[in-house]
Amino acid sequence: MLQTFLKAKLHRVTVTHAELHYEGSCAIDGDLLEKSGIREYEMIHIYNINNGERFTTYAIKAENGSGVISVNGAAAHKAQKGDLLIICSYVQLDEKEADNYQPTLCYFENAKSDSGVGVSDDELRQRNKLTGMKSAIPVQTSDM
Repeated sequence: MLQTFLKAKLHRVTVTHAELHYEGSCAIDGDLLEKSGIREYEMIHIYNINNGERFTTYAIKAENGSGVISVNGAAAHKAQKGDLLIICSYVQLDEKEADNYQPTLCYFENAKSDSGVGVSDDELRQRNKLTGMKSAIPVQTSDM
């Protein structure tokens, strides 16, 4: 039996572009694709922290080191420049593979919840610099 598990997560990246008339998908800085293990053309799930939208598309490569996170095509209606996103990919594993499996979790501590208002394009791209990686999410306590 196969079960679906989180493979990779880009936690709190900032949308740098929303291009309605670009060929559909989500362009992600090539360095971030490599570090997260998300492959070009792989299905990704996007969760918009700003507006609650949740949608599925596929990843394409943006220029390495560019900091670009561009939501393209029809999905551009679901995110705008400056929004904070969680981008995830998933993997199917059998029970034996799942026993020792750990996802790749990428964090972006430069993210701000200001919706990018009055922020330059360069600043938005700088927010997408990787600041940490983990392989597990801490247990949530009852006193949160």
